[in-house]
Formats: sequence, structure tokens, C-alpha cells
Amino acid sequence: MKMHADILAAFPGLSVAEGDIGPLTPKADTSRLKALTDEVIGWVEERYTLDGVKNEPLFRAYRDFFWRVGIDPTKTRPASEALVRRVLARKPLPQINSAVDAYNLASIRTGIPIAAFDADCLTGDLIMRFAGEGEEFLGIGMKKPVILQKNQVILTDTDAIVAIYPYRDSDATKITHATKTIHLVACGVPKVEKEQVTLAYKMAAKFLEEYAG
Repeated sequence: MKMHADILAAFPGLSVAEGDIGPLTPKADTSRLKALTDEVIGWVEERYTLDGVKNEPLFRAYRDFFWRVGIDPTKTRPASEALVRRVLARKPLPQINSAVDAYNLASIRTGIPIAAFDADCLTGDLIMRFAGEGEEFLGIGMKKPVILQKNQVILTDTDAIVAIYPYRDSDATKITHATKTIHLVACGVPKVEKEQVTLAYKMAAKFLEEYAG
């Protein structure tokens, strides 16, 4: 991934871990993930409390980053924190397909947000930069495109914006049952060690290969 110089200057210590995982065969049936899901849920319940999770240094680092890029983390939680909160509130986790559910479990277990793209829908290598004036983005679950702010960090390929970093992925590159190869990005921010980001990537890759391979 190419990071623009102004990104590195504004956010020293920001890191990512990325790569292609495949061949995969995402399935609607996620029953094979049940034992792993129960294990991850048990770990979360032992490690965190619903009242205290926002003060964990890891999640605080992502909240601080959100504030700096114009996203209110009290209204829009960082993805990994939002998933952990669902577990602690005893709400069911999203069930999308075996691939998405697998890397979501890695995100929950490590606390690191994970972006994923259908590699066949990408053109060229990813680029991290600030959004330009008036740029639009249509993310997964959005009914219409949003106008981006200039301080927002985005990921693009050579043709289009594929994510608001590390907040939401593009609808055009989302993982479906037809996806064969996933381009996986573990998303770091300042104050999160590179080793933690790499661990999240490796865990997500392992889960994908085991449960969606």
C-alpha cells in the first residue's frame, strides 16, 4: 500500500498489514464457525466489561483517530469496538457469510478493525490518502453516496475509493458468495503497535483459510 506523505506526517506510527487470501469459497452456512465463535465470545466476556471497554487503550487509540478525521466515535463506533460491544451486550453477531464472519471474529479477538475487499474487483495497488473536496463514497449498507470531508482518510485503487479508513468498505468491492480471493487489510492507527496489527492480519488469514477456504 502506498501512503501519501501528508498521511504519514499527520499520523506518525500508523501502520497496516495487508495481503491476498485465497482461493476461498464463502458459504451462507456458518455453522462450522460456532465453536470458534463461542471461544471468542468467552474470551471477550472474561477480558472486558461493557462500561469499561471504551477506556481500553487499544479502543481509545481508534476513538482518538476517529475524532481527528471527523467521525464522532460516540455515535459511530470503531468496527472492532462495535463488535466487542455486541458480544458484551449479548446481542447476536452479524451473520453475512463464512468469510466475513471469520475475519470479524479475528477483529473481535484482537481489537483491530479489518477491511476486506474482493480482490477481483480492485484495480492496481491500494493507496491511502486524504479525501479531496467533493469526493463521494458509497459504502456497504449506504442507500446513497456521502460527500467526504477533506480530513477523512480514504483507501483507493487506481479507479475508485474503496474505503473510508478504518471505518467502512465500499459496496462495490464487498465480499460475496462469488468472491474467490480477498484482499485483507488490518488497520492500524497511531498508538497501536505494528505487531498488534500484524497479529490481527495473520489471525484473520488463518480463520479465512480454515473456515472459508
